[in-house]
Amino acid sequence: MPGVRNLTQVEATERARLLDVTGYDIRLDLSTAVRADGETFRSVTEVRFRCAEPGATTFIETAAESVRSATLNGDPLDLSEWSAESGLTLPGLAAENTLVVDADFAYSSSGQGLHRTVDPVDGETYLYSQFETADAQKVFACFDQPDLKSVYTWHATVPEHWRVVSNMPVQREEPAGEGSKTVHFTESARMSTYITALCTGPYHEVRESHDGIDLGVFCRASMAPHLDSDDLFLITRQGFDFFHEKFGVRYPLPKYDQLWVPDFNAGAMENFGCVTHAESHYLFRSQVTDYEYEQRANTILHELAHMWFGDLVTMRWWNDLWLNESFAEWASHWCNTHATRFSGAWTTFLSIRKNWGYRQDQLSSTHPVYTEMPDLAAVEVNFDGITYAKGASVLKQLVAYVGEEPFVAGLRAYFGKHAWGNATFDDLLTELEAASGRELRKFAAQWLETAQVNTLRPEVTIGADGTYERVLVRQEAPAGYPTLRTHRIGVGLYDLTDGRLVRRERHEVDVTGEATELTVLHGVRAADVLLLNDEDLTYAKLRLDERSMATVVQHIAGLDSSLARALCWTAAWDMVRDAELATRDYLALVLAGLPAETDINLVTATLRQAAAALSAYADPAWEATGWAQLARTAKDALDAAAPGSGFQLAWARAYAAAARSDEDLAVLRGWLAGEGVPAGLTVDTELRWTLLQALVANGAAGTAEIDAELAADRTASGEREAAYARALIPTAENKAAVWAELTGPRQLPNWRQRALLQGFGHPTQVELVAPYGERYFATVARIWASRDSEPAQEFALLAYPGHLVTDETVAATDAFLAGEGHPAPLRRLVAEGRDGVLRALKARAKDAQSA
Repeated sequence: MPGVRNLTQVEATERARLLDVTGYDIRLDLSTAVRADGETFRSVTEVRFRCAEPGATTFIETAAESVRSATLNGDPLDLSEWSAESGLTLPGLAAENTLVVDADFAYSSSGQGLHRTVDPVDGETYLYSQFETADAQKVFACFDQPDLKSVYTWHATVPEHWRVVSNMPVQREEPAGEGSKTVHFTESARMSTYITALCTGPYHEVRESHDGIDLGVFCRASMAPHLDSDDLFLITRQGFDFFHEKFGVRYPLPKYDQLWVPDFNAGAMENFGCVTHAESHYLFRSQVTDYEYEQRANTILHELAHMWFGDLVTMRWWNDLWLNESFAEWASHWCNTHATRFSGAWTTFLSIRKNWGYRQDQLSSTHPVYTEMPDLAAVEVNFDGITYAKGASVLKQLVAYVGEEPFVAGLRAYFGKHAWGNATFDDLLTELEAASGRELRKFAAQWLETAQVNTLRPEVTIGADGTYERVLVRQEAPAGYPTLRTHRIGVGLYDLTDGRLVRRERHEVDVTGEATELTVLHGVRAADVLLLNDEDLTYAKLRLDERSMATVVQHIAGLDSSLARALCWTAAWDMVRDAELATRDYLALVLAGLPAETDINLVTATLRQAAAALSAYADPAWEATGWAQLARTAKDALDAAAPGSGFQLAWARAYAAAARSDEDLAVLRGWLAGEGVPAGLTVDTELRWTLLQALVANGAAGTAEIDAELAADRTASGEREAAYARALIPTAENKAAVWAELTGPRQLPNWRQRALLQGFGHPTQVELVAPYGERYFATVARIWASRDSEPAQEFALLAYPGHLVTDETVAATDAFLAGEGHPAPLRRLVAEGRDGVLRALKARAKDAQSA
């Protein structure tokens, strides 16, 4: 973690015992941001804090470029041992202390600290802060850990035409000379360093009021035409009304601002009262489907839930990061289902988010939901599918286990008792036990302190009279993680009637141990489909019995519940990944059943999985046939879709991604030229880039076409798309140039590195980039040591040669992992790449065998 102190849990615990931080006063001079030579800004921080043991020594994080001066209780500090990685030592503390640090900090291009970007449309500069996990220290001197909460008063000097947004409202503004002004904010509520925020630039702003809360939405001026504030405010209002009713505690700040900012690394960040969202994900310049709108709504609600869970009540240390994220993940889907138009949000949770959790949980890096975090370096790589999706699945099951009303009652008590403070999962469990009257420690230990995922497999015996003689549920666990859990599941019986699969009855049962007999089904007329985990209560991989699988293969679109269909699609996908179902057979199911699917989220998710299966799990000798079949079906489905619908757009995107033949590429080229475009399909800015990138990847377009497209879209988005397209150009010379840029001494802006990494490898270019497998292992440790944490992780993950599905790749990975001196987080990410290759080798062997 270059540039910041790798704080350990032991250090944080001791410092929290010693200190009580009573206030920060932070003065930033950001007028340098618009200067060509303005690489740093001046930050003067006054910190007031108490010490429980006068005379003790501690430290404060100060990840600056240089420190001008520092005084503790009026006396200058020795700066000779200061570094950005170590911070400032504070010796001889008094009972009451005042520390003043005057330092110069660097503007960031990595999306961490104070990120700066220049809009190519109008040349305007924008800044926003991103402090999680521990990057507040890149902007001001601070005790950068979650349980040293305090209050903050911000002052920012900026160009006169800029707006400044922070956690609290502006108190006043005053001229600062030379075209600048200083904006002063009111003192904040009590909060952790990582959720403080300051964003500034000539942002476009729209405001309204709801239920006594001042609401604001912001974006760059050039993106103002795409800020659909009506929809953003609608989801926000619906979220506030729902959470106020359920939580019984009002949102505590006077205003709630949301900013859609450029070059953001994640989806969004829950800064208290000043939420930042990824502009590239959630401001739509072109037509999108309801899948994108639902994802945006879910993110808005996820961050809003954090205002209570995470901001008002905060984890004590990062061991409980899972609880912050899992709760917001669960609550956003809960709210989306009940308070917005996206009533099928639990289907999306299963098909998108939960699948992420299943994948993560089966890697060699799997860990319990609750994990001890020894230091910040470990935390950085733990923002994963277990922390978010598996944890949310456990909470969803916990709600089913105790009942929604007792669960909500426990939450209310938890918020009331721990507001403005720090708490642990044990504190929450205590309130849930009191509210529900149920003992929950065994449940928590079973689900939160063990790793990996179980598989539930039905064994069905049907008698001559057509009734069930015996239904057994086998529970399996991987050899290395043998925990067999208690699963509360629904069992649905579906009958085929006039092409529709209608649920006749549903039973809730507990599955425990290796085998559970469902005696409730003895003598019951056998269904055409017996579906375990109906309504998706538990977290487990599912299998279908032979009779049910045969019916689903022919009639999956006939299931009357999108959640039931999602369970079947997910089961099939799991079988492919586990080498139980050949990729060609999975693709046959997709091509037969998906064109009739009526849930846009299932269409989107399943098309992505089909493409992933062809890229990673198909026998290379058959892969081209599979892509041709997918392209043909996608073309037929988009032609049959309602003109102008989201389904038409989803299938058009899939067709572009699958196109390989000269005939299909000619169709794409025609669409770009306005020829042969299906009725209702709008070939707008984003779709044009999609089509062009498909052509470039297949060698059917090149630099001239990319330059022409960029000339028509000279925006930040256009530059990003053009960088991706250029990285796709399938020549050895181009790949060498891209690799040289990625691995050079200079850290690239985060958006550019990401675009180049994503475009460097492509399913059609495996042989072309094969030489870079060896170069990756020779380079990745140096890149890791010389980059900020986010770009370092992206390089380790995206540059890994996972497309080289060979025993040689596994051997090269093993050799790297056998080397000494590699940091544990880097080893983890490289090992995850190896896991993917091993899984692909098994799946390809299964597919080849089926031929």
